[in-house]
Amino acid sequence: MNRRQLDAFADTHLWRVPFDTSPRHLAGPGDARHVTHGLAAAGWTRTSDPLSPEIVLRSRNHRLTLQFDPQSATSAWWRLQGESTDTERGWYAEFGELLPAEILGSLTDALIGPPPTQQPDPFDVLKAAGWTIDDEKAAISPDGMCSVRQRHDGGRHHAWHWHVETREPGYGTSMGPRIWHAWIDGHAPAHLMNAFVAALANQAPLRRGLFDRTAHHSVVQKPSPLTPEQVVEAHTARLDTVRAQARAARRQQQPNPTTATPVTVGTPRPAARR
Repeated sequence: MNRRQLDAFADTHLWRVPFDTSPRHLAGPGDARHVTHGLAAAGWTRTSDPLSPEIVLRSRNHRLTLQFDPQSATSAWWRLQGESTDTERGWYAEFGELLPAEILGSLTDALIGPPPTQQPDPFDVLKAAGWTIDDEKAAISPDGMCSVRQRHDGGRHHAWHWHVETREPGYGTSMGPRIWHAWIDGHAPAHLMNAFVAALANQAPLRRGLFDRTAHHSVVQKPSPLTPEQVVEAHTARLDTVRAQARAARRQQQPNPTTATPVTVGTPRPAARR
């Protein structure tokens, strides 16, 4: 991250009057820099053509890759991949165009530090937020437009995955056209899905400009108590927090010199006679 990039974010948001927008799953994509700035602050680097609209970021250890392609021919504009290691399986996740960047940013922020020791069941988090839980491993939002499901892929590996969808009301059918989706591999670290669900279930509104694109006409917008300056300051403060977390995580991964294996020093031999 550099000053020019932060100034560009500020130039975008300082002239916009922020509106509190809810529910979150209908707030629209927002600013993709909520995701890309967070990863850049954590030390991820861009490996794609700087003049291309496609953005590819790679983690410092080169195991994790995030791709943002606003010209994608598919419904997935975001793709996140973790490569396999000697001890861990690889995994994959993808996200649709109209997924709010703040929700995806909560998941990508979770990549930076170590996973929490206690991880709640995602369905418990959604139930506490007023979502309806059925017997088919599914949770439905209070407005009935967003669902979170845990599904079996039916393949030989018997793997589970998470499927999240926001859809138009059915108007006589079960569900209408899809607005956005998220698909998260069951091999992805569990705390990533927990972070995603926590952000999705959070009832606090997201900030959008008055004329920003939202995901549906039923979204509710009210003037925000925050000023444009406070919105920019909150973004900068989040990046400072992410940067500090990344530094702390790197320090934990470094070997501790006090616990290093001591070097055995042999008994010195007498000097050879000339």
